[in-house]
Amino acid sequence: MMWWIYALLSALFAALTAILAKIGIKGVNTDLATAIRTVVILFVAWGIVFSRGGIESLPALTRQNWLFLILSGIATGLSWIFYFKALQLGKVSQVAPVDKLSVAIAILFSVIFLGEVLTWKAAIGAILIIGGTLVLIL
Repeated sequence: MMWWIYALLSALFAALTAILAKIGIKGVNTDLATAIRTVVILFVAWGIVFSRGGIESLPALTRQNWLFLILSGIATGLSWIFYFKALQLGKVSQVAPVDKLSVAIAILFSVIFLGEVLTWKAAIGAILIIGGTLVLIL
């Protein structure tokens, strides 16, 4: 059940991210804003690793771990760059829902690349996310 609490906290902070970013990027180059945000996240993330003793696990990482974590980092960086540019040009109430289409896309990719089973519940949820996004942006 803890995953649910963490997921809700993630959603809360993601919502705050959109609002705070929209205010913070006013009149700022979005690439610079992304770089500043990344440095802050870098310090926070490594601070958590060191404070919780996670650094001991570093030598156990395999080449596959490194490859896919690096690719994930690249995808995250590109996501943030495009997200900040979209926030600068559009309304949070339109950009945030489109960004959350990532949930429906992740469901699709999990089926294609991870071999996860697409349940009726997941399919209907993805369709509702897509439909809700269309309602909010049109």
